[in-house]
Amino acid sequence: MLTDQPIILIDDRECHAGVADVLRACPDLDVRVRHLTTGDYVIPGRLQIERKTVLDFAQSLFDGRLFTQAIRMRARHLPGILIIEGPSRPPSTFGLTRQALQGALVTLSVVLGLPVLRAANACETADLIRFSALQIARHNRGAPARPGYRPTGRRRRQLFILQGLPGIGPHRAEALLDAFGSVARVCQADADELAAVSGIGPHTAERLVNILNANAAVQPVAARPIPGTELAP
Repeated sequence: MLTDQPIILIDDRECHAGVADVLRACPDLDVRVRHLTTGDYVIPGRLQIERKTVLDFAQSLFDGRLFTQAIRMRARHLPGILIIEGPSRPPSTFGLTRQALQGALVTLSVVLGLPVLRAANACETADLIRFSALQIARHNRGAPARPGYRPTGRRRRQLFILQGLPGIGPHRAEALLDAFGSVARVCQADADELAAVSGIGPHTAERLVNILNANAAVQPVAARPIPGTELAP
């Protein structure tokens, strides 16, 4: 049965980390383990998240992995963030200066467009991921304007359009598209047909029908005389 719980995909190499355990314990999330090509955690179609401890961040900067991973994330055309987990004091293990670390943060956030967030421990990292998923789900349900993100591929574009409807998040959009096969057929369906789709229900179906079939109010336009035909007073 479909729910509106946000889905979070966890890379199988992260599934035994403390962050994964905290996320699994959240009743308002649908957590699934997958093998991810980029990012340690993914909110499907919306966000990819890379987690690094402070030591791993410093080591990956030292050996060159950091920017390679950031560029791969950017190439996926899916918004991403980097969470650095651990104490705020930079480690001196690899001989990196504070200036080098600050330069790396500027390159990541300003040049590559990868926001960097800080977390003190695994619980805070899990909180940041959970809050991101819930905010995105709330954004989808409210259906405000969605600047920036432009999906590629026919199915992703269809799902993107459907998620612009009130009360339709990622799960319901997939259910509607699977049931009717196209956005056009969803728009043509009546309330009973929509309500029969798993996860929709009669209340949401009525809202959809009201929105999809609403006519814009037409204001009467006052007639204007043709120039040169006005009658003299």
